Amino acid sequence: MTTKDRENLLYQLRYAVRNPAKVPPYARRLARDTVLRLRNRDHVDYYRAVMRSDASRSAEAAVGSKSHARWLALGRMQFDYLVEHGLQPGDRMLEIGCGNLRAGRLFVDYLDAGNYYGLDISPDILIAAQQTLVEDGLQDKVPHLTPVRDLRFEFLPDAYFNVVHAHSVFSHSPLPVIEECFAHVGRVLAPRGFFDFTFDRTEGREHQVLREDFYYRTETLLKLAQRHGLRGRFMADWEKRPHGQSKIRLGHA
Repeated sequence: MTTKDRENLLYQLRYAVRNPAKVPPYARRLARDTVLRLRNRDHVDYYRAVMRSDASRSAEAAVGSKSHARWLALGRMQFDYLVEHGLQPGDRMLEIGCGNLRAGRLFVDYLDAGNYYGLDISPDILIAAQQTLVEDGLQDKVPHLTPVRDLRFEFLPDAYFNVVHAHSVFSHSPLPVIEECFAHVGRVLAPRGFFDFTFDRTEGREHQVLREDFYYRTETLLKLAQRHGLRGRFMADWEKRPHGQSKIRLGHA
């Protein structure tokens, strides 16, 4: 959770003065992102291009892990949390933004064969996900890995998934993308299923940085979900985990 407005120019200048070594990397990212935004006006196309650029250097860094140890730890954190909250091998799970299976490899191994469905807007990161399956010897679990262009889930069956999971997806999504997900996820969610997602939480002004990092108030997302027939609650126990984002759980109202 933050009260800082990272979009504010004065904040950025003060941060640059305190952290001069971070200025050149930020400038390079700003230049790259500006070019990608000019080439890709649609947010999904833009972020797909960002992922292609990041994944070409490191698939683990592309999903937000600064080291392999951190990649492993973040995956384990997500897995342990859902198992503690009742995830069973027989459950059918949909992971939105599965990346290169940072957590997905653990879910694939734990769930019964064929019960894991991973979606991502980036074909490049899904190729890396296939390699993760090979390295972990999980081919016999026949997971479903599918590139998508939106979050309408039109190709998936009604009331099918006990658990829907999105980690570090809405932290990179403008509200129209989040609302599209909320408008359609209820159809594929089983009657007693739940949808967990993380987000960058602010208690100050909602804002974004470089059209890559988005900060929302909890009540904004809860009200948006309610508009689409979903009941939500803030998961306070997630706050005890060593992770910078917050978590909300949605279910049918």
